[in-house]
Amino acid sequence: MLKEWKDLPENMRTDAVRPYYDMLVRRQAAIARKRAMDVVFSLVLSLLLSPVMLVIALMIKVEDRGPVFYRQERITTYGRRFRIFKFRTMIVDADKKGPLVTGKADSRITKVGQKLRKCRLDELPQVFNILLGDMSFVGTRPEVAKYVDAYTEEMLATLLLPAGVTSTASIAFKEEDEWIAHYMEKGESADEAYIRHILPRKMRYNLSYLKRAGVLGDLKVMIQTVFAVLR
Repeated sequence: MLKEWKDLPENMRTDAVRPYYDMLVRRQAAIARKRAMDVVFSLVLSLLLSPVMLVIALMIKVEDRGPVFYRQERITTYGRRFRIFKFRTMIVDADKKGPLVTGKADSRITKVGQKLRKCRLDELPQVFNILLGDMSFVGTRPEVAKYVDAYTEEMLATLLLPAGVTSTASIAFKEEDEWIAHYMEKGESADEAYIRHILPRKMRYNLSYLKRAGVLGDLKVMIQTVFAVLR
């Protein structure tokens, strides 16, 4: 359930966020149903996908003996920090050896990681984040603090709901690494390209989603995600 307006972080109590907040207050029943669906689906999927996740874990371990999971700190509801579960797709300590976003031909991506990223299988462990309440199946992808600090006042409205595993923005920008590579060719760093060009465009999708967040809309986005991955 949404917090009272007076209990929101001060940086979110703005005129830019208020219309989205009021809209979600009127849709609290839909938000509650959305959470119920998240819990049921994540429980079922964690059981059904456990053999697949075990195989992936073994593949990652065999390749370079490094840790199976990558647990980076991200931001979710109301600016709260949490650690996201992802299968590790890059070399150990990759975030200390380059930008926080990856380009198309990033040398830090492992061979197994390339396959996992192509099919989005690196995101499977996030069913545990959903169970814990840190995430939802559908919602704004959780960013690192560095990128949240670059949010405009209106963009902060996306923090009224839990971060998501997938979204309409994720589908539209499934080739994000190619976009970043394009701007890097023009002399921008990966971080600059993401903050200046990619993030604002993705946020237009994410803010639009707040207006229709609910079970039926989420199911539609989840199905669209499956077809996008298959393509």
